[in-house]
Amino acid sequence: MTDSYGTAPAEPGPEHAGAPVAIVTGAARGIGAAVAGRLAAGGWRLVLVDRCADLEGVDYPLARPADLEASVAACGGPGRAVPVVADTRDAAALARAVGTAVERFGGLDAAVAAAGCIAGGPEAWETADAVWEQMVSVNLEGVWRLAGAAVPALLRRPEPRRGRLVAIASAGGLVGLPRLAAYCAAKAGVIGLVRALAAELGPHGITANCVAPGSTATTMLDASAAVYGLEGTAELARHHMLPRLLEPAEPAALVAWLCGPESSGMTGAVVAVDAGMTAR
Repeated sequence: MTDSYGTAPAEPGPEHAGAPVAIVTGAARGIGAAVAGRLAAGGWRLVLVDRCADLEGVDYPLARPADLEASVAACGGPGRAVPVVADTRDAAALARAVGTAVERFGGLDAAVAAAGCIAGGPEAWETADAVWEQMVSVNLEGVWRLAGAAVPALLRRPEPRRGRLVAIASAGGLVGLPRLAAYCAAKAGVIGLVRALAAELGPHGITANCVAPGSTATTMLDASAAVYGLEGTAELARHHMLPRLLEPAEPAALVAWLCGPESSGMTGAVVAVDAGMTAR
């Protein structure tokens, strides 16, 4: 089997034998890349997925193949992480990515749905159909598609299982944000979906949880500032109790914990890493 760049992946070295395996979407930059780096530092072997192309209706540049390559390098290179260029709305592409994890590393222990994008501007009742469809398909359907591809592999692990599914929701899925109705609706849907998955996966020993970041210093936040006509993202910190923006490493640290053994008693949870944004 070859990876998305057409090269045959090397066999994992013996130093990685028995290490846990995760698939991370949206892994080329932002929170997804930070999650990948944090898991790699904890000894995980990884399949890193990203679309690596722009999306119609989204008015800012998305990641590129070079970003995904950089994320792989930051995780220790091809011996530890495999890049896969795929759209998370493509069930067959995600099935192939999960297949890569199984064939390359022997199985799957965690799936992290970090892929997302943002668009808005008009008020809810004036939101264009295309914007609504993109927000729901990428931010919500992408999580559902990842679950569809990953859960069967998680279930193939022998009992007692330690499978983990973690999705990046948003503070916008917990509170109303003006002029971002489609994005908020999709992220609220992620929370409902993950809670349903938690109920279904619990009897199998697999947990499902959400992390809900506040305003985090990523390219997506630049796009959020543009929706409100702000000169920069720093102004968005006024919605936080802590007077600053978050860094991607902060929600990534929680995601990594939720993927680990210490979180075995937590499922169906929505944990805000939002500098107090949803506590106001």
